[in-house]
Amino acid sequence: MTSLDILQETYIALSSNKVRTGLTMLGIVIGIGSVIAMVSIGQGAKAQIQSSIEGLGSNLLTILPGVVQPGRGLVSSGRGSAQSLKNEDATAIQQIDGIAALSPELSRRFQVSAPTGNNTNTTVNGVLPAYITVRNLTVADGNFLTDASVRSISREAVLGANVAKDLFADAEPVGKTIRVNNAIFRVVGVLTAKGGAGFSGPDDLVIVPLSTMQKVLSGVDYLSALYVSVTDKDQMNSVRDVITETLLEKHRVSEADFSIISQEDILGTLSQVVNTFTLFLASIAGISLVVGGIGIMNMMLTTVTERTKEIGLRKAIGAKSSDINTQFLVEAIMLTFIGGFVGIVLGWSIASAVTYLGIVQTQVSLSSILLAFGVSAAIGIIFGYYPARRAGKLNPIEALRYE
Repeated sequence: MTSLDILQETYIALSSNKVRTGLTMLGIVIGIGSVIAMVSIGQGAKAQIQSSIEGLGSNLLTILPGVVQPGRGLVSSGRGSAQSLKNEDATAIQQIDGIAALSPELSRRFQVSAPTGNNTNTTVNGVLPAYITVRNLTVADGNFLTDASVRSISREAVLGANVAKDLFADAEPVGKTIRVNNAIFRVVGVLTAKGGAGFSGPDDLVIVPLSTMQKVLSGVDYLSALYVSVTDKDQMNSVRDVITETLLEKHRVSEADFSIISQEDILGTLSQVVNTFTLFLASIAGISLVVGGIGIMNMMLTTVTERTKEIGLRKAIGAKSSDINTQFLVEAIMLTFIGGFVGIVLGWSIASAVTYLGIVQTQVSLSSILLAFGVSAAIGIIFGYYPARRAGKLNPIEALRYE
């Protein structure tokens, strides 16, 4: 048989019962579509997380009080525990070579209200002017805090884009007042929207001078975090080591009562979580591929039984067992290829719909499409081999006598 003859016979066999053929392919369509959709959503989420983290600041080291342990978050260690970072630590670290900028921070959540009657519960950060450089932020309207604001313990505030919209809607916030924990603040600026699904909430912050946060709003003298921008990315590890030695000496402890985390650490951890979650979802979706493969095997076995006389007739006029094997194997592979193609279109459509709805910017990669075609071919060969082999082994005399 020529290749053209095989394809023609395959078309006739598959189109003779369109409903059964369509239902058989359905498992492959759903499986391939689900895998592509899940992988594209996972890759899109990973890229979005990476963009958000990189947007928080370049070459950034974050120093936190307490010790970060995998799966346990911040735990107490040494003296000071969660109050182990002070303003003096920032002064000591500032002298280290390789540091481009440093920003201490004290964060608290407060109810914030505006004269418009709108209010929101959000994070209020007490910071220094260097914060805008370290965290890679820009001001869309007005100005950022100044050294004079910190020295005078002024009641000035800079709003994140979402907070400004929540409190003032479409009105101009700059120059107006807000109430934070019963203290009146004048809005001096609004930050440019960062987006990125609100990771670390740059759009959902109210920023005030660090001195005002410590002495007016919270009444404490310790810090929630220290953000350090390193001059050269290649110096990240060496600067981290020097900071560690400096703080150990400053705190007079042998074991660190603080943690230093880089953006790469955060990105690596989150990427691992996203990859694991994506693999898990894709594996669940892949179960339908196995079910679809079993459906194909079942259909092909049924087809072999229905076409027993045809097989006997072909063998009687000279067809070889290999010809029969090839014919039924090609039919199984064609089923999975057509199902795989429709599944790719379905998965791509789902991914596009997720992007269009603004849930996640999905990424459909060429590798996932090639993987889908590879899986389709493998399923066709694996689940089509046994029925094809069974058809090829039929005795022509017994096949012709089959009722």
